[in-house]
Amino acid sequence: MAEAPKQQMPARRKARKRALDVLYEADLRGRPPVEVLAGYIERIEKPRPEHLGYAVSLVEGVAAHLDRIDELIASYAEGWTLERMPVIDRNLARIAVCELLYHDDIDDAVAISEAVELARQMSTDDSPRFLNGILGRIADYASR
Repeated sequence: MAEAPKQQMPARRKARKRALDVLYEADLRGRPPVEVLAGYIERIEKPRPEHLGYAVSLVEGVAAHLDRIDELIASYAEGWTLERMPVIDRNLARIAVCELLYHDDIDDAVAISEAVELARQMSTDDSPRFLNGILGRIADYASR
């Protein structure tokens, strides 16, 4: 029986995954995201993937607006502090909030569903529902 062809991960999802890798490392090491990003880019072989530009814009956007993004996440994460959230969830939320607030070319539903899908693949069983709820509330706030 022939094997089914592998599904290609969409370019923007790859970019979000790369941004997550950088933000996760920065968070764990207590380093500025842009500093970790520079080292990350150096390690990528040329030719670099096309989606790298979007990953860079996400990391730079999160870094530039981190205080505002974290303030929103903290205020809408009912019963959770940023410090208590799993590192993956915290950084997926940061990426999605960056897209919700600062990337007009990304539909809110897409930003939320991409974060939820990455959480489903990479985090706890409760993470997709948690992120969907918090990001939905932030999207409602942002669209006012």
